[in-house]
Amino acid sequence: MKKRILGLDPGLAILGFGIIDTEILKNHENHHLALVDFGVIKTPANQEMGQRLCTIYEDLHELINQFKPDLAVVEKLFFYRMGNTISIAQARGVLMLVLTQAQIPFIEFTPAQIKKALTGYGNAPKIEVQEAVARELNLDYIPKPDDAADALAVALSAWFDDEIIPK
Repeated sequence: MKKRILGLDPGLAILGFGIIDTEILKNHENHHLALVDFGVIKTPANQEMGQRLCTIYEDLHELINQFKPDLAVVEKLFFYRMGNTISIAQARGVLMLVLTQAQIPFIEFTPAQIKKALTGYGNAPKIEVQEAVARELNLDYIPKPDDAADALAVALSAWFDDEIIPK
């Protein structure tokens, strides 16, 4: 069974994405995991909010059309500062709209669930999560920028969840 997973780290200024391919062979003993692509969708701070949301909408549609994911995984909102909450929630709403329009099923994980899936510890430091991303994808570097590495961690969380991808 092959599955392409799109991980998304929502943000208004920077929205991270990471795409992985997974495959489980019939004997369920061999698993294959490969990095496809990663990056960010950026919107300028000096641009009007509606235009920023349109950029996310258009770029995410283009990304989906290009890579054709089978599943999307989105990091749930978690904030330390209330000032960012509304704008990121708006970007997240656009993201969910695009996924629904493209008929891509999506699931959500909290930051603690993502950290636990990759490191075994829900309060793991960011660097440990990034190192786990590099290790699991057999990379000799940590993907940059951080938002893209976070999105790959989100995608990998689905790979590690046996209820989502039975192994």
